[in-house]
Amino acid sequence: MRAILLFLAQRDGFKNFIMRFKTFRGAAWRFVAGETLDDAIRAVREANRLGIRGTLDLLGENTTSREDALKSTDEVIGMLDRIRAEKVDCNVSVKLTQLGLALDKEFCLENLRSIARTAGRHDNFVRVDMEDHNYTDATIELVLRAREETSNVGIVVQAYLYRTEQDVAALLEKGVKIRLCKGAYLEPVAIAFEKKRDTDANFVKIMRMLLDSDIYHAIATHDEAMISATRQYVRERKLGTARFEFQMLYGVRRDLQVGLAREGYNVRVYIPYGRRWFPYFMRRLAERPANVFFVLKNLLKG
Repeated sequence: MRAILLFLAQRDGFKNFIMRFKTFRGAAWRFVAGETLDDAIRAVREANRLGIRGTLDLLGENTTSREDALKSTDEVIGMLDRIRAEKVDCNVSVKLTQLGLALDKEFCLENLRSIARTAGRHDNFVRVDMEDHNYTDATIELVLRAREETSNVGIVVQAYLYRTEQDVAALLEKGVKIRLCKGAYLEPVAIAFEKKRDTDANFVKIMRMLLDSDIYHAIATHDEAMISATRQYVRERKLGTARFEFQMLYGVRRDLQVGLAREGYNVRVYIPYGRRWFPYFMRRLAERPANVFFVLKNLLKG
């Protein structure tokens, strides 16, 4: 099912068909804050009210023109300005293909630097999302190059890739703040673990590497077994809850987010918004069969 949903996410014909159902968009808003920055800021305020921080993601990737990449860059800069003006507890996440990585690496780097400079002026932080394996090397390279100018740029790594342990060791040497997640793209078995238990084992191994460093990292998961493993390691090592944060997706396990925050853990929710929400939404469906059943139930109600 996962492969089918990821395939359909790239098909405009399927999108045009499914959008005929009036309740489909409503189901999507479980995972997407809305189409406007106003929608996203409201979601951040609600999270902050519950003691949870935010990271905003303007949805969209694989831009096909410099004009679109520059427009996305300007929108993210505007997002940072709005975060400061609204005085909400929130940073930003970006995808490099949205900033023009597939068009020109140096052009993309300058866009990332422009965003990072603005974040620096606002005492804020930029997290660069990891995309599929075709962009892993370039993403790491550009993050490290951007950090030559400012240290307020971090990165995401994916536990299901064989290479990630080695990448993390190199990034830690450079002092990079890392978000660890399992990974949401459909990758070939030649480069990624096929079985969940192997991905989980690698996730725990890398989580320990991160928490053993003196850098503030993010452990991004809704898997209660991974959360329990993290909490147990924190207790065993007497690390305290202030030196890292849990991160989770908007619309997924709010009860778990609130519970961890009440226990004193730092929690941040990833809040996506924007008109290009369809591929993101389909990836969320692909991750868990329960998400598919939720949408089907809502479609049948329509």
